[in-house]
Amino acid sequence: MYRLLESIKLKNRQLQHIEWHNKRFNEARHQLFGMHGDIDLLDVIEIPEHLTNEVYKCRVLYRKDVEVVDFQPYLPRDVKTLQLLEVNDIDYSFKFEDRQLFQSLMNLKGQADDILIVKNGFITDTSYSNIVFFDGEKWITPDTYLLNGTQRQYLLRKKIITEAKIRKEDVKNFQLAKPINAMLDFKTTPFVSIIYSQF
Repeated sequence: MYRLLESIKLKNRQLQHIEWHNKRFNEARHQLFGMHGDIDLLDVIEIPEHLTNEVYKCRVLYRKDVEVVDFQPYLPRDVKTLQLLEVNDIDYSFKFEDRQLFQSLMNLKGQADDILIVKNGFITDTSYSNIVFFDGEKWITPDTYLLNGTQRQYLLRKKIITEAKIRKEDVKNFQLAKPINAMLDFKTTPFVSIIYSQF
């Protein structure tokens, strides 16, 4: 089986939202490998002395146990436009290291910077993030996600966002949209535009 991946934001030499990464990491170990007993990633991850207070991506690769931990300087993607793309047979319930599926779908994005996947008529995720929409009063994220992201779970728990079913035809009724994931700061992440040309 392919290795799984946790991407954790390191800022000011502190791992962000580690409790949510621990939860997903251990749930995957239980469900895919039948492992009992949780591992605390704080006991496994050693932050190198040479890292500064800048933002880094901590990548944890694992199967039954952690196999690799590395740190990379974080460079946010410049994503301004998303192409709606219908993919009804997609399944990405676990965060695998192998991303060939998304790489092949990105070939269908046309002039857009990324894709926004529609499954059976409902909005799911982009190739690298969950998504939230603003209706003029509140931020809403699809409950038909592909991967239940850690930032998504955190924002829902804090009641900063809410969730609902969002059909592809509903998207045009929202005022704003932005991607969310563990590396993106919700307040400062740039908005994106949705391209409907395929529909």
